[in-house]
Amino acid sequence: MAQDYVWYQGIPFPIMAYNPEFIKATHETLVLKDEDIITVAYPKSGTHWLVEVLSLIHSKGDPKWIRSAPMFVRSPWIENESRYHFTMEKKEGPPLLTSHLPIQLFPKSFFTSKAKVIYVIRNPKDVLISGYHFWGSTNLAKKPESLQQYFEWFLQGHVPYGSWFDHVRGWMSMREKENVLILSYEQMKKDPRSMIEKICGFLGKALEPGELDLVLENSSFQAMKENKMFNFNNVRVGFVPADLKIIRKGITGDWKNHFTPAQAQAFEETFREKMAGLPPELFPWD
Repeated sequence: MAQDYVWYQGIPFPIMAYNPEFIKATHETLVLKDEDIITVAYPKSGTHWLVEVLSLIHSKGDPKWIRSAPMFVRSPWIENESRYHFTMEKKEGPPLLTSHLPIQLFPKSFFTSKAKVIYVIRNPKDVLISGYHFWGSTNLAKKPESLQQYFEWFLQGHVPYGSWFDHVRGWMSMREKENVLILSYEQMKKDPRSMIEKICGFLGKALEPGELDLVLENSSFQAMKENKMFNFNNVRVGFVPADLKIIRKGITGDWKNHFTPAQAQAFEETFREKMAGLPPELFPWD
């Protein structure tokens, strides 16, 4: 591609539907409402899974909405130029929004509002592997020639949305705020029922046991893979293959099948350096 990224304030963004002026306007002038619920995560950390869960909590587990409205309509990306179009398409549902923005580019209005952010964190080694396979399958960003090259880019922050370490450090600074909930992908996988109950408590929602069972059933990875509205059927061919699935494996620890011992050691050294001072319990993975 002639253009590998769209850049704004030193952060690389995908090339489709991203514009520096729009990102700037999102940061400086977008007004978030007190009732807004924003899913935030670094790419490939479980963003789409959480949007599916939130959609199903709204419908009390009934899958009709998630199977009839594309995910991008149910919860539009705030930094994406398609936001206005998708927001206009939205005919029902709660005020769900989505973002991968680092905290320094997030709408300023959030910090004086009662809007709620749910931030998902995932083992960065699994994020790296998932990102390598995803971005390499699209024309949305610069393609790596090898896993080693992508590994180096990731540690340097030269991948879509910049440094994982900076992204997580920034959002973790908000972890004590009453309108911010931090979730772990690994904990969601280990005990999804407890995570859904935690989300409901944060949002002030109540589900009957049978409704919670339906949320679990319809947000399973098999159900999401089979849901056309969860995947890329509505994205322009040429940027994303029509058969590309948002979720590839949906497991934890896949990095162990890919990293060399030298890569694992280099990653751990970088992690300790960049995340120094944060409590270890914030990172619940092996």
